[in-house]
Amino acid sequence: MNIGIIGAGKVGVALGYAFRQKGFSVVAVSSRRQGSLEIARKYLGSDPTYTTDNGRVAELADVIAVTTQDREINNVAQELSILVDSLEGKMVFHTSGAHPASELSPLDQRGCHLGSFHPLQTFPDIESGVAVLPDTYIFIEGDDEAREGLQTLARAVGFDSVIIEGKNKVLYHLSAVFVCNLLTALLYSGEGIMGNAGIDLKPFYPIIKATLKNIESKGPLLSLTGPVIRGDAGTVASHITALEGMELHERVYKALSLVALDISEKRQTLTEEQREALKSLLE
Repeated sequence: MNIGIIGAGKVGVALGYAFRQKGFSVVAVSSRRQGSLEIARKYLGSDPTYTTDNGRVAELADVIAVTTQDREINNVAQELSILVDSLEGKMVFHTSGAHPASELSPLDQRGCHLGSFHPLQTFPDIESGVAVLPDTYIFIEGDDEAREGLQTLARAVGFDSVIIEGKNKVLYHLSAVFVCNLLTALLYSGEGIMGNAGIDLKPFYPIIKATLKNIESKGPLLSLTGPVIRGDAGTVASHITALEGMELHERVYKALSLVALDISEKRQTLTEEQREALKSLLE
């Protein structure tokens, strides 16, 4: 495969590096920003053509990865459909987790095979992305020809590939936001509360890691511990009192404690009296 990358951001460069490491040919990279192209050159070497012209990438490559921000994907597809003379048989995929392959629909009438290729991973920077890709599941969807090619790429650079239907992409991405982005926001919220006690996040890393390990081995349902699963309404009440003046943290605490209460009901750990006492406090 001669691969071209449109969008020289963290995901595009990390994938390009991984493709090259596995023997694939990255022939061209484009970006609107010259500085991004210079960063890409440090990782991908001097062999690819570096350009600000997306059409040039489509001309040189037979597999085109659109790794731009989500809002730009359809614009890029429209641009290529208008500017590039020959697109017949080329495979074009984007790397959005939220959008299906149909985001590239302007290229459908030009004879392209369309797909989406989303590493279920966080990319705070290029180095981190490169490091974690080998252990990452990659979710793919698209037409039959695109899925076949994308599975080859996914199994080469990631841990494994998972086929997903386009209609489920937004739910898939929402799930990823909950377990990754909102987990980070939750820990940030916890850190804010710790600040009032004059402590920082570092001593909590072991319990965070142990919790994640338990979830990995037993699942979330069987990993919950703490006052809600024990029916300890007194402790929950003291927590709510301590959160006075911290409205945002209080809303987070009550909302997630209601989720914990749902877990408790599924595990049947509470009496009806305990459940009602907690529900009254949290609602």
